[in-house]
Amino acid sequence: MANAKKSTGGRSISRARKSKPGLTMFLKANFKTLATKGVRGVKLKTPGAAKKSVGLLIKRYGEAFEKSNRAGRVHSFLVNVDPDGCAVATPIEQSGTAARGVAQTRTADTRNAGLEAALAAARERGRVRAAEILSGEDMLSADELANLLHTTRVTINAKRQNGQLVGLDGAKRGFRFPVWQLDRDGKPYPELPGLRERLGGPWAVFRFLVQPHDELDGLTGREALELGRGEAVLAAAESVGRGDFR
Repeated sequence: MANAKKSTGGRSISRARKSKPGLTMFLKANFKTLATKGVRGVKLKTPGAAKKSVGLLIKRYGEAFEKSNRAGRVHSFLVNVDPDGCAVATPIEQSGTAARGVAQTRTADTRNAGLEAALAAARERGRVRAAEILSGEDMLSADELANLLHTTRVTINAKRQNGQLVGLDGAKRGFRFPVWQLDRDGKPYPELPGLRERLGGPWAVFRFLVQPHDELDGLTGREALELGRGEAVLAAAESVGRGDFR
């Protein structure tokens, strides 16, 4: 079979080729012509019943192009074609499922943005609160605590690392040490390593020591240590570490 190819209107025309029974179409227009003139700017050669459907598809394309150009965004339509070549074209905007999908996506994006903003605000409040705690008068630097205990900075850092001292990382200010973790004899409470083991990091130990607990009759961990209730303090920390809430 001979193939033909020619050009009209500055646009190449596709070759006519027939392989299986179905739809064969000659387009003598470029896409801009479709948008402006619709079907009138196109010559069609189709099997009888399909000709109307092809015209409809080209018309829908022109409408989609015009709306997309006017709105400055993508405009889509859905095409369903049966074996006889008959087609139905439906703008996506008229599809309830698609509309709901877009709405759900926008809602999810809004929720995610709100969550991120809330988390960012919480982190900022945490940083501000930590800075307030670390700048308190009861917080000592490693050098200050070393002088108080008549030891060296190296020893203080070693005790911090093994949990014998509570040292809070202050980033710009370095590690800070609550002075009240020392007992009446000026020594670190012996329960501190046990608290570190049960609760984890130094900030968790710090929070436990400054917060009241039902297991300690409403006392804070620090107050209970000052009263000599070390075993009760460790038991309460064990409960907190397991996540026992009442």
